[in-house]
Amino acid sequence: MDLNNYSDNGEIGSDKAGDEILGLGNGGSQSIWKQMKDIVMFAGPATGLWVCGPLMSLIDTAVIGQSSSLELAALGPATVVCDYLGYVFMFLSIATSNLVATAIATKDRKEAQQHISMLLFVAFTCGMGMLLFTKFFGTQLLTAFTGSKNIHMVPAANTYVQIRGLAWPAVLVGLVAQSVSLALKDSWGPLKVLAIASLVNGIGDVVLCSLLGYGIAGAAWATMVSQIVAGFMMIDSLNKMGFDAYSMSFPSSTELLLIFKLAAPVFVTMTSKVAFYSLLTYFATSMGTVTIAAHQVMVGVYCMCTVWGEPLSQTAQSFMPELICGVHRNLAQVCIIFLYYPA
Repeated sequence: MDLNNYSDNGEIGSDKAGDEILGLGNGGSQSIWKQMKDIVMFAGPATGLWVCGPLMSLIDTAVIGQSSSLELAALGPATVVCDYLGYVFMFLSIATSNLVATAIATKDRKEAQQHISMLLFVAFTCGMGMLLFTKFFGTQLLTAFTGSKNIHMVPAANTYVQIRGLAWPAVLVGLVAQSVSLALKDSWGPLKVLAIASLVNGIGDVVLCSLLGYGIAGAAWATMVSQIVAGFMMIDSLNKMGFDAYSMSFPSSTELLLIFKLAAPVFVTMTSKVAFYSLLTYFATSMGTVTIAAHQVMVGVYCMCTVWGEPLSQTAQSFMPELICGVHRNLAQVCIIFLYYPA
């Protein structure tokens, strides 16, 4: 294809050349519409993935709020430790999606397995680190966060944090396994897993909190069990795809540098967001039990409304590597997808 075939006024010299550049010739238009259909079929279920997390938190908030305003208030600082800090590890998802999608695009399944093994090790190590952090420093962190005026919140908040902390390894390993599925353009599998996890969480909340009266501890157990179930289901799904999900390898310095290059911008961005929302919760906590309880409810609703653009980001990470550097490389389709899909 000759990209230099332009007339003096800057227009493309022939309609044929223009069709080739835009990918509209020789069935290109049909191929583009098929690509668009595939993207919509992927992004639809992917939306559910981003909704499930805030939905589970909202379920906890609703159930606990029916029984105790103090425990509802304690959820504020507790979720900073259990949920907000989890967003810092989104760099694992970004690195996994990019590395695995690129390897699959070039038909190098061995390289994909190597990336998966390395990232699973990093995820498990981070998960164990967070488990130990919440175990030994959870009380001190919550005490410093709530302040002396709201020290009465700490026991309930710490109960929630200690129980939820047991799931950290499963949460982060499951995050990597989920990202592998998304890199393979499978969004239905992870959606089914998270739908089951949400169902387990919902039933657990009703039984443990509403019927048995365990309060915030019951909500924590329900969420923790649902997260572990989701983690093991994602690992099993990864094995069914032909990868070895139980193979972990220590990353080399080169691999760590590669992760850093891919994930550093996301890590800085997410850390900034976590710091901002944690600061909001900190100020709300300083205003008393009723204020932080109301703040917790509104944060749950707000989070449900802010995730709808995330599937677009995940779709780009899953589809772009194949069109940019894969065996089906087509930069024209990349441009057209970017032009039409957001609309």
